[in-house]
Amino acid sequence: MATAARNDIPGNSVRGPAAYRFPPGFQRNLLWFALRKFRPANPILLFQHLAREYGDIAHYKIGWHHIVFLNHPDYIREVLVVQNDNFVKERTVQRTKMLLGEGMITSEGSQHRTQRQVAQPAFHRQRIPEYAAIIVQEAARLRDRWRPGEQRDIAVDMMHLTLNVVAQTLFATDLRGAAGGETKGEVGELADAINRIMGLYNFLVMLPAAEWLVHIRPPGLAAFVRARKRIDAVVYRMIAAHRQRSSHSGSLLDLMIAASPNKDAASEQSLRDQVITIFLAGYETVANALSWTWYLLSQNPESERRFHQEIDRELQGRLPTFDDVPRLRYVEMVLAESLRLYPPAWAMGRYARHDFQLGDFFLPAKTTVLMSQFITHRDPRFFPDPLRFDPERFTPEARSRRNKLTYFPFGAGVRQCIGESFSWMEGVLLLATLAQKWKLTLVPGHPVEPEPLITLRPKYGMKMQIESRDEVSRPFAATTCPPDTFPQRAE
Repeated sequence: MATAARNDIPGNSVRGPAAYRFPPGFQRNLLWFALRKFRPANPILLFQHLAREYGDIAHYKIGWHHIVFLNHPDYIREVLVVQNDNFVKERTVQRTKMLLGEGMITSEGSQHRTQRQVAQPAFHRQRIPEYAAIIVQEAARLRDRWRPGEQRDIAVDMMHLTLNVVAQTLFATDLRGAAGGETKGEVGELADAINRIMGLYNFLVMLPAAEWLVHIRPPGLAAFVRARKRIDAVVYRMIAAHRQRSSHSGSLLDLMIAASPNKDAASEQSLRDQVITIFLAGYETVANALSWTWYLLSQNPESERRFHQEIDRELQGRLPTFDDVPRLRYVEMVLAESLRLYPPAWAMGRYARHDFQLGDFFLPAKTTVLMSQFITHRDPRFFPDPLRFDPERFTPEARSRRNKLTYFPFGAGVRQCIGESFSWMEGVLLLATLAQKWKLTLVPGHPVEPEPLITLRPKYGMKMQIESRDEVSRPFAATTCPPDTFPQRAE
């Protein structure tokens, strides 16, 4: 491909519309094409088609809006890193303000920079080790509740587990309730409400003027409003309790409250927006990554064997600590390969503020630019035999041979996920702690299909059988690669 080059300074172009040069793509408006070719609720089908038919960059329109889809690291870097100042979050992300408000994911400009500066100390490398003991403790509690032979929805278990972890590490709050049960307390309440909103997400994104309609609560949106109220109630109770006990633990919530000392409605709303954004970003993505990892291990016995061997060799039966994370290299490689095949943040988009140059193409302001980790991570140019589960792709030597933007599960540029280091540590420790005692096997006949909502969730959950590692006989039959759960051609 032609390497993307910045030939124009955004906002300073004097060329008119006649000078625009668009990439190849659909000749018809996508509103017509989508009805004939694609399911509107599954944009991954569309992205697969664009990458297959048009390559590194493709153009289409929805109504009068120009949209460009990118599938090459040079183009992706140009938008996320080089010309970042010319772009803001695109419409579907802005729609999440109905839930997140003006949090770190949806805010722009100076507001986003301020929020990031406030949160940065909580994710500093010196703070990360402090969280390890809590992470392991929560995983040990969960594994002690499991029983051999029982069938569980691991997606639900991982959601509750990571909610507890985020609450206790970043917000110094225990949401489990006095009973401490697996669905007791506010953890279950939060998870249920977020699940309800996730189920409505695609409907809300496609609905015209949804931001306005939620205020009058027409049929179909009343459930969203009720779920959001449940989330708000938990978050506001947590903030109030934290203020009341005047905690100075140095948690992220302490930092946020210190930066917002006023208790007026606007300040409380801003604090709420930041808390719920970190909650969603901090628990939802890791929970999905863990669910997909357990599934992939269950389908790949040789990788699972090496995974368990490393855990046994390095830990010798004791619980892991932060110091063990660098030694659990294969566990991290397994997690990295899972994030390649099923990235929780499966796509991202930007909206151009000014006309801009992208390689050989000159595009107008208000163009939406889309990129999909799911598509790029499965491109055979960057990852040969891309549907094969192979943790060896993430040895240091293999990583050094690849362009950085062929793999970007946490984004890139100035808006790269602030909690990336935390998430890697959390994922490794949770996997190692649970896998010390248990092996998980997919329940026969359980359907496995990714559902591209705000994150890439398993559409039908992840029903797995819990087996004690002391009682498991090996080897067992399994496929060695994940199914290609999306068809390569739109029907």
